[in-house]
Amino acid sequence: MLIDKTGNTSIITQEKATIIELVKKIHALYPKFKNDNIIICLTSLNKINVEDIVEFLQLSNTHRNNKQSFVIVSNKIDLDDVPDEIVVVPTIQEAHDIIEMEEMERDLGF
Repeated sequence: MLIDKTGNTSIITQEKATIIELVKKIHALYPKFKNDNIIICLTSLNKINVEDIVEFLQLSNTHRNNKQSFVIVSNKIDLDDVPDEIVVVPTIQEAHDIIEMEEMERDLGF
């Protein structure tokens, strides 16, 4: 797990461990990220399925309830299969775009 913090956004990149191990690590380190927007980058994984994405659902809901963005980046999953409650995009740039839009919405009171 690699962590890169830029401004108020933390990018967490998964390289080797399983999705379940990654979710556990993020839960353990959550106080460190709770005030940041979070991007989870899973592009280095060879296979990923909807069940893997759903593992992040509780963490995503908690983070979004705290008025922060939570975006997963993966280009190895059909985005139409992903539940609407969690944001998944194919590129890091799109993740940054989503965060920028969500920050504008929060600033406007949505």
